[in-house]
Amino acid sequence: MTTTNTHVARVILLMACAAAWLGWLSSRTDIFFADGIRYIGQAQRIDSGSLVEAIKGSVDHPAYPLMIVGAHRWIGGSTPMDWQRAGQLASITAGVLVIIPLYLIALELFGATAAWLTCLLAFLVPTTGHVFADTLSESTFLLFWSFGLWTALRFLRDGWFGWLPPTIVFAGLAYLARPEGLLLPGALVATLGLMPLLHSTRLVWPRWWAAVGLIVIGPMVIVAPYVIMRGGLSTKPAVARLLGTDKASPALAVERERPLDPNQSVAITSLLAGRAVLQALRGAVTLPILIFAPIGLIAAWRLGDVGRPRQWLFLGVIFSAGILGLMRLHATGGYCSPRHAMVVGELLLAVGAFGLARLMARVSIPGRWIGQEDGAFTAGPVVWLGIFVGLATWQMPTLIEPLNKGFSGYRKAAEFLVEHQATPDRPVIDVTGWSHYYSGLKGYTFKDLTEGTTDPRVRWVIVRDAHLNGPWGYCHQLKDLVRGREPVAKYPDTPAKGIAQVYVYDLEAQVASVSDQIQR
Repeated sequence: MTTTNTHVARVILLMACAAAWLGWLSSRTDIFFADGIRYIGQAQRIDSGSLVEAIKGSVDHPAYPLMIVGAHRWIGGSTPMDWQRAGQLASITAGVLVIIPLYLIALELFGATAAWLTCLLAFLVPTTGHVFADTLSESTFLLFWSFGLWTALRFLRDGWFGWLPPTIVFAGLAYLARPEGLLLPGALVATLGLMPLLHSTRLVWPRWWAAVGLIVIGPMVIVAPYVIMRGGLSTKPAVARLLGTDKASPALAVERERPLDPNQSVAITSLLAGRAVLQALRGAVTLPILIFAPIGLIAAWRLGDVGRPRQWLFLGVIFSAGILGLMRLHATGGYCSPRHAMVVGELLLAVGAFGLARLMARVSIPGRWIGQEDGAFTAGPVVWLGIFVGLATWQMPTLIEPLNKGFSGYRKAAEFLVEHQATPDRPVIDVTGWSHYYSGLKGYTFKDLTEGTTDPRVRWVIVRDAHLNGPWGYCHQLKDLVRGREPVAKYPDTPAKGIAQVYVYDLEAQVASVSDQIQR
């Protein structure tokens, strides 16, 4: 039997390895993810003393920006790179701490071997490292979500009400990180609603009513001030589309992965959404772990224990709601990435790790094969090391890939602006906002591009091929804006596979004649 000291030692070792890995990845950041611009901007407004205004005026929930503020006040500095490092430090810190609840969840469900194996496999998934080392809110959200999931599982097993207050607190914190946090109390309420229907999951009625009351009222009390301040559960358009309070995004909306066919049937929409969710799960978990997951599920059903049916009912609700939510996200918004599938992926990681552990426990070789007279030998440390090396080698090119290397040209474009922009009050058009951030210059992005195209103060336009040749409305606006001009700079100078070539256009440059344009 594994002792508490052994568990603690394993968690500390796993956290140390994760910290080293994420720190190394963050040092190889070519450019942070575009969403980080919003998070850092909100953190800067909070840091300036405008907490209420920063919360009310941003579409993002405040937990991660508040962590950025804390990290920034610790490391100091005022440059864009200082704020980027603060954002990454906040994300990495939460990502390292996630190991604690992730270990506890797998330990609760599947035992000691699956616990450390789940944590190790999680960081062999490229998506995990690339999200946790970036300026993104997922690690902060998953930290609170995972602790809340673990305490909820303990309540469902033991029926002890002492587990409900921390569940409520962590659910509230998860919601303050991302709106998906509401799934935790929602799934627990749904589970409590289904429990009386099954004999194996029932609680006595007084305890059942008390649990429902706590789970319904508790989170409402925690999130009520934020909801009142914002005037709703969330101002994110995706949430409104998921809840059905807003219509699906237009066919040529910026967020769509590809334009929507106006004649597309509901069946085709559902089919495409299902395929997108499977691809997202593959990115969030990787194919080998998905293969081991069914083995883990079959083995888990054979584990008989008091409270186990209630736990599996709860996990089933989360998994089903998560999959349906992801499908609706794609059906209404036209996108679904591995980032969005990390909640469901966390469950699949634990199940897949358990499946691998059970499979390896059943695989043995006769002693005579290795010179022993009798007995059988199961997988030892050398075999496990070989498995990890194999998985890591298979994923290695993506695991060690610099963060967002395909858009590193925007950093060079920002350096160009700093060198050539004599008057910082003149705005720059860059629909991504990256060159604005790294240069410190103001400008126009997606949301106010139309205004920017008519602003006579604009001189520089930063674009890439996809922005000039795409089917979306803003692409036509940008193409008309730079028509007849040659870029004054390109980064990189020559096209490279997987690297977006970023162009700098000078609107004060002479427009080529029609005959010259035809010849080109």
